[in-house]
Amino acid sequence: MPALPLTDPGRPDTRSAARFLLWVARGQWRTLLLGMICGVLWMPAQALIPAVLGKAIDEGLVGGDDAALVRWSIALVGLGALQAVAGTARHYYAVTNWLTASFRTEQLVVRHVARFGGSLTRQVSTGEIVAIGASDMGRFGSVFDISARFTGAVMSFVIVALILMTTSLTLGLIVLVAVPLLMVAVIPVLRPLQRREAAQRELVGRLTTIGSDTVAGLRVLRGIGGEATFAARYTDASQQVRRAGLRVGGMQATLEAAQVFFPGVLVVFVTWLGARLAVHEELSVGELVAFYGYAAFLVLPLRTTIEAVQKLTRGLVAAARMTRVLRLEPALSSPSRPAAEPSVGADLYEPDSGLVVSAGQVTAVVSAVPEDATAVAARLSLAAATDATLGGVRLDALDLDTVRRRILLHDTEPRLFTGRLRDELDPTGRAADAAIYGAIHTAAAEDVLVALPDELDSEVEERGRSFSGGQRQRLALARAFVIDPEILVLDEPTSAVDAHTEARIAERLRSARTGRTTVVMTTSPLVLDRSDRVALLVDGRVVATGPHRTLLAEHTGYRETVTRGEESS
Repeated sequence: MPALPLTDPGRPDTRSAARFLLWVARGQWRTLLLGMICGVLWMPAQALIPAVLGKAIDEGLVGGDDAALVRWSIALVGLGALQAVAGTARHYYAVTNWLTASFRTEQLVVRHVARFGGSLTRQVSTGEIVAIGASDMGRFGSVFDISARFTGAVMSFVIVALILMTTSLTLGLIVLVAVPLLMVAVIPVLRPLQRREAAQRELVGRLTTIGSDTVAGLRVLRGIGGEATFAARYTDASQQVRRAGLRVGGMQATLEAAQVFFPGVLVVFVTWLGARLAVHEELSVGELVAFYGYAAFLVLPLRTTIEAVQKLTRGLVAAARMTRVLRLEPALSSPSRPAAEPSVGADLYEPDSGLVVSAGQVTAVVSAVPEDATAVAARLSLAAATDATLGGVRLDALDLDTVRRRILLHDTEPRLFTGRLRDELDPTGRAADAAIYGAIHTAAAEDVLVALPDELDSEVEERGRSFSGGQRQRLALARAFVIDPEILVLDEPTSAVDAHTEARIAERLRSARTGRTTVVMTTSPLVLDRSDRVALLVDGRVVATGPHRTLLAEHTGYRETVTRGEESS
């Protein structure tokens, strides 16, 4: 089994679901081939057992040849041993192929969506990504899992048909003709099943999105009494999924019934015809026993073939969902020929708002409309399309990795992930403990750390749900301080903390960021008073700049905006 995750999952062919499936298959053709070889040895070995048993009866028991009985008995043991060894190896390669395909597609999707950053949800819902990871990858991998058994089933068809033709041309031709007819009989079910599964899959993605959005905003919903409305919305969406699931289940039940009914009809007919031939002495006793064995055996390859068709249908539906995501392109990417990187200590300029951010200073941006300030923060950090420049060089002309290394945006809803707090605060794993503790001090989060049983080695629950909103905000702020970028853009970093904590953060922020550029989107007088320069936004444009106290005394619009912010805090 190859080491997982793969070092490089490659560049997929996303032109269609079928092309994507074939591309993945080419990437693991060796294990697929080995699995198919094992399948060819495993199932045909089982198919040959009735023939050998019939020979042992005819030559050894009926014919009274003890040597022949021993030979055919040894052959039976050999076939049993081959079946056991080949079956074990087939299962090993089936699991290998399933895991490799599933993990490879997971790597592809995760690597691709990671390029989008915060802009991902503007192009595809969170529920869609979750549903791909929860179900589609496993269904896609099952196509490769069954490839070995399907190959063995096809080969066993051929072997049984040839044996039957050598014994009875009529029976052999019946098997050769009946099997393709049985497959054709299943085809009318497949296309409607594929459509219904695709529709259900779409509804499941929407339901997951509604559920995640509702849970994320549960506190707000309770505050405004909106639980009933969203519960009704979720109930309606879940009922749509249930109805779609019933439609899919009906088609799947039909297919499952076909897996039993059609092979059963063939088995009954072959058995009846073989018995008639034996009555007319056209078959020997051993050949009759062998025919009964073939009749029982044929159920397995027939069901395997129908199962393979069903899994291929589901796999193509899953592949279509994944290729749809893999074909998306992020709104922002590195240019083919990036511009030369500006020197450290360059000023930032955002022409849409007219904001100038001086290097090495703490610049605060005030707006009565928070969305306007958030938009400026996104353009300053290349989180959105922008004409902003750094040292006279457009940000979108620079290599994207360069911009991300030099400019860090701490947005209004930072995320905490599952794992050790140490890893959460230091994503690179390169910061010393002293730097981490210093960042925690700057973010006034010492009380959060002290309350944890193992301090930095404590486990953070999913989304940091064991912390309050203010604690999560301060821990995320500490993470930004640990990274310590050249330019730090903070969007409302103290909106969820009390005034005393906010004062400590404002005071410590100034000293911690000495010599580096910091931009803070805020209406907090405590933060504004400790900023080197304040810019007032009106309708998205800078209309006044200066120290906080000067603007407070001279600009009525600024005073009204800041006073309203102070009262709300």
